[in-house]
Amino acid sequence: MYRSARLSRRATVLATATSVVGALALAPAGAALAAPAKSCDARNNNTVAKLLECVSAEGALEHLEAFQAIADENDDNRAAGTSGYEASVDYVVDVLEAAGWEVSIDEFPYTYVGPSTLTQLTPIQADYQTGPYTGSGAGDVTGTVIPVDLQLGVGNTSTSGCTADDFAGLDFSGPADIALVQRGTCPFADKALNAEAAGAEAVVLFNQGNTTADDRNNLIVGTLGGSDVVGVPVVGASYEQGVALSQAGSTANVFVPQPESRPQKNVIAEKKGLNDDNVVMAGAHLDSVQAGPGINDNGSGSAALLDLAEKISKLEPQNTIRLAWWGAEESGLIGSEEYVAELSQEEKDRIALYLNFDMVASPNYIFMVYDGNESSWPAPVAVPEGSEAIEELFERYYTSVGEPYDDAEYSGRSDYQAFIENDIPAGGLFTGAEVVKSEEQEAIWGGTAGASFDPCYHQACDTIDNVNLHAMGVNADAVALAVLVYSYSTESVNGVAGAEIPGGLNLPAPAGPEGTFVDESAGGLDPDLIHDHDHHHGPHETE
Repeated sequence: MYRSARLSRRATVLATATSVVGALALAPAGAALAAPAKSCDARNNNTVAKLLECVSAEGALEHLEAFQAIADENDDNRAAGTSGYEASVDYVVDVLEAAGWEVSIDEFPYTYVGPSTLTQLTPIQADYQTGPYTGSGAGDVTGTVIPVDLQLGVGNTSTSGCTADDFAGLDFSGPADIALVQRGTCPFADKALNAEAAGAEAVVLFNQGNTTADDRNNLIVGTLGGSDVVGVPVVGASYEQGVALSQAGSTANVFVPQPESRPQKNVIAEKKGLNDDNVVMAGAHLDSVQAGPGINDNGSGSAALLDLAEKISKLEPQNTIRLAWWGAEESGLIGSEEYVAELSQEEKDRIALYLNFDMVASPNYIFMVYDGNESSWPAPVAVPEGSEAIEELFERYYTSVGEPYDDAEYSGRSDYQAFIENDIPAGGLFTGAEVVKSEEQEAIWGGTAGASFDPCYHQACDTIDNVNLHAMGVNADAVALAVLVYSYSTESVNGVAGAEIPGGLNLPAPAGPEGTFVDESAGGLDPDLIHDHDHHHGPHETE
């Protein structure tokens, strides 16, 4: 993190925005969709009742529409290293400065890899949507496609590419050979490294297709577990594309561009409290993937924080409030990691807690809270003391508005990772990504069983039409309530006494999670497919 001067205001708030289809206009329980009272802009929203009257789905929607307009004008995405991300930063800064926040830009080093391509040349001609695996090499390879121990069809138990023996007898001696490897059983890195060792000049790693579910058939682009893992280009493909590429006589072109140094930015906003040594942080990543606008992932979390920032502009908190919009999260949690790494120990000790909001309005949502007390999921990471209190606050809120909720694994698979690795208590909300909704979950939360919580996850269709305003409204209130409560006192989390919140905090005991996850889906994140919000820890296998 390199701290620089405040970004100059060089962009006005975008007026052009895509309208929302009527199907999204759902009245959220526990949060008003109607425009808040005019007094919201002028008054000190220092109680739960006053603040929750003002934050709303409509308030967040204004910012989501602005993000969509930015993507529309910048190659349909807001990815790190692109003009769309830069415009997103400008927009956030403008909104925050207009609301009177102290705004700074934290610049950090970033290696940008531009759009990659995958083209089949024979026996059919087709351009396939793709992307490079994190840790891929660069290159432009046209050659013969060589299938590696594939098992096609529903019910397959693919181990393609998991051992060197899978490549025995295959001829990779040609001038340019492309290994076609199928998802299944072992880490993506093992498959890529084995292919490179066998002599492949490029690798296409496609989805498994062992079930009919979207998460086992759609395009996959994951991580090899670090940077520069292999020296050859490695790109992803869907199961259908993999089947097409597996045909006899198949040739293809794989292109992954050379990386470029393009420093990126986190936006940090602060409102100083009476106790400036006890900082309440909340954050959301601002970048999208290159494939689409990223309106649910993660315009939704970013918009919720922006709406909150506007509505507490006149608050005089007991504890300092610090809000963050992270860059390059989709490339491996880079912005938040760089930010925390550059803090001195004294500065880290000032942070009482961190709240993370990543995908809070999934179209086929369920409400989930990071499982800080590990009641449903044994955490694969160390859970800092105090995190369970954050989980309980969110659970009490959901219970107070009659919304059922479930646990999401406390995995570190988003921007809270760097904080918990430094023993800073953390918690957050999530409404689901690529995992498929069950019939039991449909009965509880509605939506569509058999479809992913977000069918447009990391795709071009993650547009303004890809958010559920009921979920957005409920979670906008949850975000606001938590930040307001902790701005008065973090005693329940870190033992630092503060002040009583005006009007009190009248929330019931938690109703308890619904317990609807019976497999290893980790509460909405597929543990097999590395969620692109995790490029350092967690499983890299595809079993």
